[in-house]
Amino acid sequence: MDLHNGVQPPHTLLDRYADYLRSERSRTEPTVTAHREHVAAFLKDVGDSPTELSRQMSASYVLAFFTQRAQGKRLTMRRRLQGVLRSFLRFCFQKGYLDRDLGAVIPCIRSYKLSGVPRGISEPDALKTLECIDRTTPKGRRDFAIIHMLHCYGVRGGQVRALQLTDIHWRESRIRFPSSKGGKELVAPLTEPVGHSLLDYLRHGRPPASYPQVFLTVQHPIRPLRSPAVISEMVHQRLNRAGVNNPHKGSHIFRHAFATRMLQRGQSLKTIADCLGHRNINTTFIYTKVDVDALRQAVLEWPEVSA
Repeated sequence: MDLHNGVQPPHTLLDRYADYLRSERSRTEPTVTAHREHVAAFLKDVGDSPTELSRQMSASYVLAFFTQRAQGKRLTMRRRLQGVLRSFLRFCFQKGYLDRDLGAVIPCIRSYKLSGVPRGISEPDALKTLECIDRTTPKGRRDFAIIHMLHCYGVRGGQVRALQLTDIHWRESRIRFPSSKGGKELVAPLTEPVGHSLLDYLRHGRPPASYPQVFLTVQHPIRPLRSPAVISEMVHQRLNRAGVNNPHKGSHIFRHAFATRMLQRGQSLKTIADCLGHRNINTTFIYTKVDVDALRQAVLEWPEVSA
């Protein structure tokens, strides 16, 4: 489509951006969906066509939208919004819909390495959350199995969501979690409690479907859990129902708790990194801040620093 000769695009600007993410950026469908939601809100007041965008878009509009939308959001959400808007505005500039890249006006969001302390869920609260799940329903069996794995293995929600039936090796008592976010895949022993919760779900809770993924929706249309946020939202609801008071209520609190437990039990940083799927041990250093006594006992594991 050539904006300058007046030819109308075959579909909306939002659709063209989604096609660009799929074909030229090789983004997954959940990522495309997340981008669409932010960009749709961004275009609400300026129109969803290249012509309207070119006429109404300005640096002040971009800055005002980002400031208003990011206000009160967590750092991760602000960064995500920043990345989506910069990606979209860069796309518009490259395609000739804008005469300059307005993504440059979006302010930088600074953060500092190891500046925060991971906040995991306590063992009593984790057990309380599991005990409060009604396992007589298909949804309860599914949610119990998911949270049980998060607690036992410290994997990411995305790894649980991507888990396939062939990843569970019953005879060998092993389970394989695919890699996530550039990390390594994890192959771990299939513990008896997790195995029982999985069998309970597969036999009495999982809808009959030909999908390879283990965990599916419980309502029609039956399909895999596709949204990146669906497991964190489920965990949030289960924590609330159990009356668990934690400042963070996403699935990641079980990952933080898993790493903290390992550190408190005297496991080396290398072992913790391997269990979390970290390729670089530097990613694991954040957990040393939660237990000073364990850190004193592990001083030899820090990389050498030249004087």
